[in-house]
Amino acid sequence: MSKGCQQQSIENGIRENGDNHRRLNKYAFASVLAASIVSSIFGYVTAVMSGALIFIQEDLQSSDLEIQLLVGMSHLCALPASLVAGSTSDYLGRRYTIILASIAFLLGSALMGYGPSYPILMIGNCIVGVGVAFALVVAPVYSTEISPPSSRGFFTSLPTLSLNSGFLLGYVLNYFFEKLPLRLGWRMMVAVPTVPSLALIILMLKLVESPRWLVMQGRIGDARKVLLLVSNTKEEAEKRLREIKGVVGIDENCALDIVQVPKKTSSGKGALKELFCDASPPVRRILTAAIGLHLFLRLGGSAAILLYSPRVFERTGITNKSKLMLATVGIGVSKVVFSFISIFLSDKLGRRILLLVSACGLVVTMLGLGVFLTIVEHSKEKLFWASSVVVVVTYTFVAFMAIGVAPVTWVYSSEILPLRFRAQGLGVCVVVNRITTVAVVTSFISIYKAITMGGIFFLFTGVNVLALWFYYSFLPETKGRSLEDMVSIFGGNSK
Repeated sequence: MSKGCQQQSIENGIRENGDNHRRLNKYAFASVLAASIVSSIFGYVTAVMSGALIFIQEDLQSSDLEIQLLVGMSHLCALPASLVAGSTSDYLGRRYTIILASIAFLLGSALMGYGPSYPILMIGNCIVGVGVAFALVVAPVYSTEISPPSSRGFFTSLPTLSLNSGFLLGYVLNYFFEKLPLRLGWRMMVAVPTVPSLALIILMLKLVESPRWLVMQGRIGDARKVLLLVSNTKEEAEKRLREIKGVVGIDENCALDIVQVPKKTSSGKGALKELFCDASPPVRRILTAAIGLHLFLRLGGSAAILLYSPRVFERTGITNKSKLMLATVGIGVSKVVFSFISIFLSDKLGRRILLLVSACGLVVTMLGLGVFLTIVEHSKEKLFWASSVVVVVTYTFVAFMAIGVAPVTWVYSSEILPLRFRAQGLGVCVVVNRITTVAVVTSFISIYKAITMGGIFFLFTGVNVLALWFYYSFLPETKGRSLEDMVSIFGGNSK
C-alpha cells in the first residue's frame, strides 16, 4: 500500500471514529476478530477429540491408558512450547507468532488426519500442542495490545468467544462425522483444522502489528500509524503512544519515528529472570494473581468436562454413540451463548464481579454433579430423570464457566502483566495452564475408577471453593484502567 493511500486510510479511520469516543473501533475489531481465529482452531481441536477418542479407541483397539496419553500429548508438548512462545512473540512480533501457531495446527492436523497408527497420532497431536501453546500465549496479548482502553474487555473477550465457537463446531461435526464409516469418520474430525489454519496464515500477513511491540522495537512512527487506526480519536492515539513510550523508557515528547532502545527491551531478553528474581512487590502480586487464575481454571474440572463429557454421560445410561455426540453439542451451544453474553458484561460489570458470580455457580454445579452421579452409580435401576439432570447441570456448569471464569482468566492475566513481561509472563501462565490440564486429563479415568465418578466431582467442588476464596482475596478490579496503570492498582491493593 502506498504512503498516500495509507495516510488517507488513517485519516478516514480518525474521521469515522472521532464522533464517539466509546464506539467500537471497526479496524481494531476486525484485527482482533481475525487473530482470534487461532483460538477457534484451538477450541475445535480440543472439542473434536472428546468425540474422536471413542472412535479412535474402537478403530485402533487402544487401551484406556493409551487414550489418556493421547489426550495428554498435545498438552504435554505445549509445556516447553509455552515458554518459547513468549520470547518468540517478543522477538518476531505478535503477528508472526500467530502465523507460526497456524502452521503447527496445519501440519499436526494433516498428520492426524492421515493417522495410520497410534504413534503417528501421538506425533501429530504433539505438533498440534505446539500450536496450542503459541495460540494461548499470543492471541490474548495481541488482542489486549490492539484494543482501545474503553472497550478492552469486549475486545479481549473475543478470543474466548472464538475459542468457544470452535468448541461448538467440533461438537457439531463430531455428530455428523459419526455417521461416516468408522475408519473415515474420526480422520475427518481431526483433519478439519487444516483449512482455517491455511486461511489464517494468509490473513495475518495483511493485518497490522501490535503498537506496543512496535514501540519496544523503537519503531515509533509505525506504532503511531497503527494507533491512529485502532483508536477512536487522534487524541486517544497520541495519549496511548505517550503512555507506551513512558513504560518502555522513551521520552514521551520524542518526535522521532525511529529510536534506539535497549536490546533487552526490544527482544525481551532477561524478562523472565527479572520477573521471578527482581520484581517489585506489586509485580509479584500481579504474577501471583495471573498464575492463580490459570491454576484454578483447569484444576476446577473444566478440562475434564470438555474432554470426557461423553464418558460422563455414558455413566448415566446414555450408550448410543449418536446420542452421546448430540448431547455434547449442548455443551458447545452453552459455551458460545454465555461467552457471547460475557463480552458485553466485562466492561459494564467489571472483571471481579463476573469472576465471583461465576465461581459461586461453579461450586454449586460441581456439587450437583457429584450428588446426582453418586445417585446414578448407587442405583440398581436405570434412572432416566437423574441422567437428564446430570446433562442439564453439566450445561449449567459450562454456562457459569463461559460467562466468567474462562474469559476473565485470559482478559485479566493479559491486561495486568506489565508490557516488558507481558508475552513471557503469559507464557508462564500458559505453562501452569497446560501442567494442570495434563494432570487432569491424564488421570481423570484412573481417578474416577478409583473413587467413583461422583467422587471426582466432589473433589472438583473443593477446588472451586478454594478458587472462590482466591478470587475474592487477591484480585482487584481493573475495568476501565489503562494497561500502564496496572502496577499502581496492585501497589495499592485496591479491590
